[in-house]
Amino acid sequence: MNAARKSPSKKTSNRRLVSVSIRDVAKRAGVSIATVSRAVNHISSVDPELAKRVWKAVEEVGYVPNPQARALVSGRSRMLGLIVSEITNPFFPELVQEFESLGVAQGYEVMIGSTNYDPTRTESLIRRMLQRSVDGVAVMTFGIEEDLVKKLVESEFPLVFIDAGPKLPNIRVLKVNYAEGIREAVQHLAALGHRSIAFISGPLRLRSAVARRDAFLASMAELGLAVPEEDIIEGDHTMEGGMTAVEKIVYRTQLPTAVMCSNDMTAIGVLHGLYRTTHKVPTDVSVVGFDDIHLSQFVLPPLTTVQMSCRHLAAAAIQALRAGIEPDHPKAAQKEWHIPTHLVVRQSSAFPRGTLPARVQDAANTK
Repeated sequence: MNAARKSPSKKTSNRRLVSVSIRDVAKRAGVSIATVSRAVNHISSVDPELAKRVWKAVEEVGYVPNPQARALVSGRSRMLGLIVSEITNPFFPELVQEFESLGVAQGYEVMIGSTNYDPTRTESLIRRMLQRSVDGVAVMTFGIEEDLVKKLVESEFPLVFIDAGPKLPNIRVLKVNYAEGIREAVQHLAALGHRSIAFISGPLRLRSAVARRDAFLASMAELGLAVPEEDIIEGDHTMEGGMTAVEKIVYRTQLPTAVMCSNDMTAIGVLHGLYRTTHKVPTDVSVVGFDDIHLSQFVLPPLTTVQMSCRHLAAAAIQALRAGIEPDHPKAAQKEWHIPTHLVVRQSSAFPRGTLPARVQDAANTK
């Protein structure tokens, strides 16, 4: 009778994890443990060439720094918080992706949360981030969370806001130049011959929505173009809101020749809403959005829109947070970062219906 084969013990059959320590990195790089610690914690006094050698050794030996140990050494968690309004609007996932990519590239981990415009959820997010000892938080909601944040955080805690923030010592603000891009959009439509232009705003509880509406009105006034009260419609920055706004527009006695929207999601809703009527874009109505989300170039027709670059916003937010966190940061004294906007012309804007250029264009298209 054959002896029963012994099964290998669990201890010997499982793969063993090889523990790599900071000593291994120091040995590989030919430097002291203290030098490795300073390089890994991005302390600026380390010679750049030496730091490069340390990081090469980190990759070669597969060393994974312990975040808790790093925090003890540096006094910082090397973690940034990012709060956005919602994930369903493609603008915010694009912003999150840029922020996280840039943060990681600069040696920071990123903790992300979405408020869904709920103050209770916002408060919970901020508390959770503080419990995780983040070094600073970018509140990228375009909303009105300043007073809530002011109650929850210490006055010296680094925070970044869009448009405006509470009056605290370590607050930095990203100032979006809404007027620049919206003025370009209005002038673009006026140059095509449009005189009757409606505007669908975002929720007017948001400062950014008010700023975009006011920039539109100022740009129209600059050209001597009147905007009837019924041509300003409050939306909610969703596609459904854009479709609802279209229903209010198309049943008027006089249909405007162009519609400008406070964001691209609204504009996409307008495109869909008009598609369900006899009115075509841009033959009957030109449509212009704001944000230039990735999707805007793939809708039909591709959307003319004002670009507010997510990459610019993310890069400015990262730099502004680092300016508040790192005492030796070259822009530590800077309190404002300016974000440009500009028009991107695609196929959703054209000459107004019934004008000679439009008729010539129609004739050319039918040949």
